[in-house]
Amino acid sequence: MDPRTNPYAPGAGTPPPELAGRDGVIEQAAIALDRVRSGRQAQSLIFHGLRGVGKTVLLNRVRQDAEARGIVGVRMEAPEGRSLPALLAPSLRASLLRLDRGEAVMAGARKALGALAGFISSLKVKYQDIQIGMDITPLAGLADSGDLDNDLGELVAAVGEAAAERQTAIVLFIDELQYVPEDQLAALIMAFHNANQLQLPVTMIAAGLPQLLGQMGRAKSYAERLFQFVSIDRLDRAAATVALCVPAQKAGAAFDSDAVEEILAQTHCYPYFLQEWGKHCWDEARTSPMNLDDARAANDRAIAELDASFFRVRFDRLTPSEKRYMRAMAELGPGPHRSGDVSDILRKKVTTVAPTRATLIAKGMIYSPSHGDTAFTVPLFDGFMKRIMNRV
Repeated sequence: MDPRTNPYAPGAGTPPPELAGRDGVIEQAAIALDRVRSGRQAQSLIFHGLRGVGKTVLLNRVRQDAEARGIVGVRMEAPEGRSLPALLAPSLRASLLRLDRGEAVMAGARKALGALAGFISSLKVKYQDIQIGMDITPLAGLADSGDLDNDLGELVAAVGEAAAERQTAIVLFIDELQYVPEDQLAALIMAFHNANQLQLPVTMIAAGLPQLLGQMGRAKSYAERLFQFVSIDRLDRAAATVALCVPAQKAGAAFDSDAVEEILAQTHCYPYFLQEWGKHCWDEARTSPMNLDDARAANDRAIAELDASFFRVRFDRLTPSEKRYMRAMAELGPGPHRSGDVSDILRKKVTTVAPTRATLIAKGMIYSPSHGDTAFTVPLFDGFMKRIMNRV
């Protein structure tokens, strides 16, 4: 069929044509943010799950809905090797400048900008990746001690006061939160704990890989009471069918039931993979309805596309020893696997390969669903490892 009218949209964080199965989470977030804006207590939300389940898409949708209701969204993504102050500074500056515009200069926004200026100035020595400057004079004695725990708390409080003055809320939407170092994560948790106690209209909705739960718990033991951890998993069969079939229907096409069953089986109902298979099935089909032969032909094209991009970019970040560890995991299947079983495949002691396991967790390639267990953060990665590497 005509690829120009192909409705499917595989991509990192690309909104799918049909966001199925997430209405409950979207409404949960909307309720929490509306409560925060009105000065009522609500837990911040943390979306956690594997790659390809649509966490970024969901985070962006919640932000867009919030901004449509007049809430100020601060969007950011935590990259590896970047400090939290360097991540926060430019995004908060842009949002506070927007908040400061209007018919009258607002004292709260000016104070928050002064606090941010002091925050940046005092922490530039310690966190040398802070590159942004401020053309506003810092407020002496506010968020400028050089201690991240203290300064971030004062900065977030000032931001909350500015939001209250505007009768709105400011929400930090942070993706890939697992890459924030635990000591800096602790400061962030403390800052929102303080703002929550003061009932200020500032909160956070974040997303990350499954290991984020353990990281936040280690950073601050009370994190589980301050945040609501929302597991984002693959879709159930009904929602996966909607995500696959409705875009085709809106484009005037359809799938045979056998084709739907084949695609659901191959994708395991992961949202990102549904988009990949839907795209390639559309391009393979000559006419509608798309049939089982089209779906089977799409398998090869989708897997080749994933191998060349989605899987490959992650594989290329690994050292030789990390690749061997991942290949040993793949030999055991999708997982999770006992760490001892992986070390047995490698014919090494658990203690010998423990540092490799730790670096793979830090890189977001694997996680530990329970003590002593190891699993891939990327669905279907075991099959890719078998295709690209010989058995160890």
